[in-house]
Amino acid sequence: MTSFHTNPSIIFLLLISLILSSHLYNVSADDDSEVEDESPFAYLEDTGNGPTKWGNIDPLWKACGNGKLQSPIDLLNRRVQVIRNHNNLKRNYKPAQAFVKNRGHDIMVSWKGDAGYIDINGTRYNLLQGHWHSPSEHTFNGSRYDLELHIVHTNPITNKIAAIGIVYKYGRPDPLLTELFHHINSAGKKEKPLGIIHPGLIKFGSRKYYRYIGSLTVPPCTEGVTWTILKKVRTVSREQVRELREAVHDGFESNARPIQNSKRPVQFYIPKESEASS
Repeated sequence: MTSFHTNPSIIFLLLISLILSSHLYNVSADDDSEVEDESPFAYLEDTGNGPTKWGNIDPLWKACGNGKLQSPIDLLNRRVQVIRNHNNLKRNYKPAQAFVKNRGHDIMVSWKGDAGYIDINGTRYNLLQGHWHSPSEHTFNGSRYDLELHIVHTNPITNKIAAIGIVYKYGRPDPLLTELFHHINSAGKKEKPLGIIHPGLIKFGSRKYYRYIGSLTVPPCTEGVTWTILKKVRTVSREQVRELREAVHDGFESNARPIQNSKRPVQFYIPKESEASS
């Protein structure tokens, strides 16, 4: 009978190999999601890992550097295709358990369970979360606003993402941020329960909107995201924006990705005449 002699050094190396393999598997298993750990990337170019370097930081982030459908873009009037007499953007939100989390690079509010959905061309996308960028990421004919809210949805069958963007200028307080105001500064890396919150606090206020196919605006910059950007500019107070900026980690007070190549089809939807007043 053959006798086997086990070398402790070999066992140690095998264990290390298994641990590293497991780690790599866990990183890539959810590579379509927005990155939760802000430490590898930055918004300031002089840090060495600013937006133009994102695609080089992690192999899973290559789209940030060489993608063809990256976001955000400038919504330039002369480039859009006008679609008239369309039906309204359909949404059916409902109250659900909400949580707030400081992701370092932004503040995120997520909903658990059934918080409702939006309907795009007959396809439902369930509400997942909302987060803010200051200043706005998308621009209108070169104009950048003070804040932008991204409302992220996903289809449970295809896992495709649909995002709604709402831009804000300084003025009256925003209802959702008013509800969250006292929770923003205390938000940490772990989700903090907020109780039941109705996503209807997010005011759309516009039946006119732009639509295009783009990407996530933070690593891994996954493409194929259906973007709907509302034309109406809503208002937010200076104090609310200051709270969002002060809550994030140093270096992320301004967390807007630069404008990307926008030479792609963009539609501008105008509602039926009976609804065109909004």
